Amino acid sequence: MDRRDFIKHSAFFSIGGLLLPSLVLSSCRKETLFEDIDFKGNVIIIGAGAAGLYAGYLLKSKGIDFKIIEASNAIGGRMGKLEGFADYTIDTGAQWLHGKNNILADLIQAKNVQTTLDETELSYWFNNQIVTTLPQDPFIFEAENLPDVSFKDYAHQKGFGTEYDAIVEAIAGDQGASASLLSAYWNSKDEENWVSGDEDFKFQQSYFEVIEEHIAQPILDQIILNTPVQSIDYSTNKVIVQDINNVSYSADRVIITVPISILKLNEITFNPALPSEKTEAFAKFGMGPGMKVFLKFSTKFYADALYGGTICGAYVDDTVGKSTSDKVLLAFIMGDQAAYLHSLGSDTAITDALLQELDGMYNGQASASFIASSVFDYTAKPFIKGAYGFSTIEMGNAREIAAQAVNKRLYFAGEAMNINGHHQTVHGAVESGYNAVVNFLNDSKK
Repeated sequence: MDRRDFIKHSAFFSIGGLLLPSLVLSSCRKETLFEDIDFKGNVIIIGAGAAGLYAGYLLKSKGIDFKIIEASNAIGGRMGKLEGFADYTIDTGAQWLHGKNNILADLIQAKNVQTTLDETELSYWFNNQIVTTLPQDPFIFEAENLPDVSFKDYAHQKGFGTEYDAIVEAIAGDQGASASLLSAYWNSKDEENWVSGDEDFKFQQSYFEVIEEHIAQPILDQIILNTPVQSIDYSTNKVIVQDINNVSYSADRVIITVPISILKLNEITFNPALPSEKTEAFAKFGMGPGMKVFLKFSTKFYADALYGGTICGAYVDDTVGKSTSDKVLLAFIMGDQAAYLHSLGSDTAITDALLQELDGMYNGQASASFIASSVFDYTAKPFIKGAYGFSTIEMGNAREIAAQAVNKRLYFAGEAMNINGHHQTVHGAVESGYNAVVNFLNDSKK
């Protein structure tokens, strides 16, 4: 059970259930969109996360000249792998394939990548005990005419007392947000567009290795690492991209796939300045703190998935779908909880706080069987600075505006730019990279 599966059950934050329309996916996957290509220019892609890698993968398949410029020292963006900690490769970022009606799932199926359906059942930490059901079940409502208020405020409006606050925080955390910041209304509107499917899958190998092998490997020679971009000048016929070492790159089209946090903070300057409605749209996105901590134990004393901790909203057995004899528990921490742990200042302090909470839940068994931990604080990563984009109060159509091209030369992709309800996912990032390529090729015909 992971965040998509959890949200699937959270009907009291949905509108009209989960009968989702067939929207853009079925049409955007038609390869006929690439017929009669007559683009002779070159492309620069900024960012080597899933969106940038897939855009490059498509451009290479069509023989279009491109380069990917990546700020960090590795590909993958918010994906990564940890080797040597356990007897299997751990995904430090994305871990689940959310549904199989999407472009990435098509590729995975074509490559015969092995996946395992995740059927983990939830337990809850509620009123200082572990339970499998809640006295007042928040998952039975199908609310209509939702107000544009926070998850936390809406839960209180629906009559859930403060004893449910940690559960509500876990729901919001699955969306990368604090319950006080995530809009009940706009998040539900996002969920209406979800068409990928409700089942979640784990990979026998790591998710990162799947992307690395089948998408990144063919284009590695086109990727420039350790090269943060500081400015983009699109005032002339050619777009000039300049890095922090004042090296300039010229292109006919630029695909920008950096996290929404980087755009919100204006860490890349534009000449001319981007339209005000676009920068205002960036500002409306939320992107909160995010952290994953892997805890290795000598015995499995814990539930497969436990939601509702006050230090960590979600503890999940990381070994589902893996061939392993190790016992590894994932602490999935978002929003205010991640901000608190980040403030502790060291991996040791973060680990101690989690062990103390687990000891309270499991009668001291965590400390007694603890072997090692590994902390991945995405808030502290200078070119990411958080988890993923979420919809805030008064979000409106900011996502659609943010994803629009500028002057048919600047195109925007990345998980936050997915307007089909698949933001916050790898396959959503891949779709956005696909759409950016399709859009600029179509624009080039006009």
